[in-house]
Amino acid sequence: MLQMQKVGQKRCLFLLSIFACLLFFSYGRVLKLKSDDDGRPVYNHTLAITLVEYASAVYMSDLTELFTWTCERCNGLTKGFEVIEIIVDVEHCLQAYVGVAKDLNAIVIAFRGTQEHSIQNWVEDLFWKQLDLNYPDMPDAMVHHGFYSAYHNTTVRPAVLGAVKRVKKSYGENINIMVTGHSMGGAMASFCGLDLVVNEGEENVQVMTFGQPRVGNAAFASYYSLLVPNTFRIIHDHDMVPHLPPYYHLFPQKTYHHFPTEVWVKELSYSNPVICGMEKVCDNTGEDPTCSRSVRGTSISDHLRYFGVELMCETWRRCTIVMSHEMESYSRKDSKGNIFLSRLTVPSTEVIETKTLSKIGISSL
Repeated sequence: MLQMQKVGQKRCLFLLSIFACLLFFSYGRVLKLKSDDDGRPVYNHTLAITLVEYASAVYMSDLTELFTWTCERCNGLTKGFEVIEIIVDVEHCLQAYVGVAKDLNAIVIAFRGTQEHSIQNWVEDLFWKQLDLNYPDMPDAMVHHGFYSAYHNTTVRPAVLGAVKRVKKSYGENINIMVTGHSMGGAMASFCGLDLVVNEGEENVQVMTFGQPRVGNAAFASYYSLLVPNTFRIIHDHDMVPHLPPYYHLFPQKTYHHFPTEVWVKELSYSNPVICGMEKVCDNTGEDPTCSRSVRGTSISDHLRYFGVELMCETWRRCTIVMSHEMESYSRKDSKGNIFLSRLTVPSTEVIETKTLSKIGISSL
């Protein structure tokens, strides 16, 4: 009798879990971020599972495949999307793209996460990284020099901003801008979103990142949340990277500090198989102790998969780029060998040959 009661309880929990999952995954087919009564943006699950596909696509090393990417598995979520420009900073092993999502009426900017060496070594380096750069024109705001430089001090920033201006000229000034990325790409996405608002005067900027590390201190987080309020950081269960660099609650003004708003995706399981992820929208502090900080960040596997989508390169330890001759009419390169593919610019007379490039990434990250 007791055994039958236990079986019944398990079945009940299983059915409740399925019901909860259906509620979460049927909610929010409207993709744009909304705001509640006090003006704060409202998290949209469907937008999140759409943008994670864009964040995954930027990991492609085959530029031909990326340039023509349509995402057959996305069930129409990315219908009508077109990549407009791909940027590959060969010197620093960085990659990003700018595209147009017509259903969102938005420019989508996606940044790739780390590729230049193993994720384990990258995490170990990140654990000990100190705040080491004052953010320009923001008193007391300090940030991670490596992440800041990856966006601001490479060919990525001017190429992305130039592509955005060309897209707006073709599609209209009122088009929205959505910036996304995973891991280090999420850190770069946050700096890009802030840059678009502060230095480019853009107003309709939304940022959504996946497994993003901390990038600055509490002062920086405060400035950021005021300037780019339409920001959501998705964290998958025990993903270890968002716990880095470490947050020391006893020294809140001297330590790294996340900006809001965190969305913590907590996995539900029944007898081991994962059923779905329950999403909790956290408070406006950026360091809600009841969200991902309530658990130990110990999982690399949770870092590499969000909403069932893999976010990783095909190979580690080298920056590998492949491109077919079919892309020559869209391609150009600068004097440093950095590669650009664009639909909205006249290609350079300097044609890129099909080849594989290997380069060591940014050593300071």
